[in-house]
Amino acid sequence: MDEVKPIAGGSRAPAPDRLLLMMSAVILAIGLVMVASASITLADKVTGNPFYYLERQLAYAMVGVTVGMAAYWLPLSWWQRSNFLLLILALGLLAAVLVPGIGRHVNGSIRWVVLGPVRLQVSEPARLLILIYIAGYSVRRHVELSTQFTGSLKPMVVVALAALLLLAEPDFGAAMVLIATAMAMLFFSGARLRDFAVFALLGAMGFIVLAVASPYRLERITGFLHPWSHPFDSGFQLTQSLIAIGRGGFFGVGLGESIQKLFYLPEAHTDFMFAVLAEELGLLGCLAILALYFVFTWRAIVIARQAAKKGRMFGAYLAFGLGLWIGLQAFINMGVNMGVLPTKGLTLPLMSYGGSSLIVVCAAVGLILRVDRETRVGRSWLEQETAA
Repeated sequence: MDEVKPIAGGSRAPAPDRLLLMMSAVILAIGLVMVASASITLADKVTGNPFYYLERQLAYAMVGVTVGMAAYWLPLSWWQRSNFLLLILALGLLAAVLVPGIGRHVNGSIRWVVLGPVRLQVSEPARLLILIYIAGYSVRRHVELSTQFTGSLKPMVVVALAALLLLAEPDFGAAMVLIATAMAMLFFSGARLRDFAVFALLGAMGFIVLAVASPYRLERITGFLHPWSHPFDSGFQLTQSLIAIGRGGFFGVGLGESIQKLFYLPEAHTDFMFAVLAEELGLLGCLAILALYFVFTWRAIVIARQAAKKGRMFGAYLAFGLGLWIGLQAFINMGVNMGVLPTKGLTLPLMSYGGSSLIVVCAAVGLILRVDRETRVGRSWLEQETAA
């Protein structure tokens, strides 16, 4: 058990879970190094400042840590009470980005809302808020969830609506991750296996129909199967990623020595950062990153299990969902880079360049740490201080 430190008023609050916090900090630190390495040439050409993207990522990281600390200090009871309002906010964000004049087009997609100097990718906070709602629903409707089909149907209708809004942007990857995570949370919360199987089948059929109905989407999904057939067209990004990974070998070519990042590999500092990391740090570096994300996800699930044993079910469902979400997104991003999954446009959590993703994942880490804290201390010490 982590050290318990005294706080004002004589109460004692446990320190954050050291292993989860350490994994998060190491992944974030490696991400900053790789953003600098992967973007230095592009930044110098576009802005004249080789550290332009690194400086912005550092600023995002500071904001993210601040937001994560705020999430850590807020009692879980506040999130649980507010979960329906958070759901409305999430759906409002996803709908607002589709309104002409509000959403901003980038690379053929409408995923961003401009708020003054800030550009927000709405799918990132929306997914977090929806998962908080799913955790709250699972507590309120636990009996219905575990005994009736309607218990699973109601939250899945909400998730399906959010997924449709994401597909309208379009953001196929975010929709897939949201549906998969929500279904896993409901199953963890006690949904019947047959209900889970029905939604899994419906979800798979829905994605197949969506893929077949859109030639562009079908080409993106199947293009990863034969990227070398069109190495200068639809397969360009993946072939360049595979070249980068292949050049890395066992030990890599050395930090900062990637060739593929020199205008060959598009999105080298965002969606395809893992390929640059593989080229520069080799197989050993890739295995280290895999281990970091594995331990992070495992620790989040352990925290969820401990919360469930103490009867703190909202925290248990929340920690499980958030840990699974981050781990699943990391797995998909690395799979895309290696050509075993179709291109999704998903970032590598805590590593890829981008403010929206980094800040939201930091908030998720803060919430998981809060679950662990309240599990070990019992009632929120902040609530105890307020009651006193």
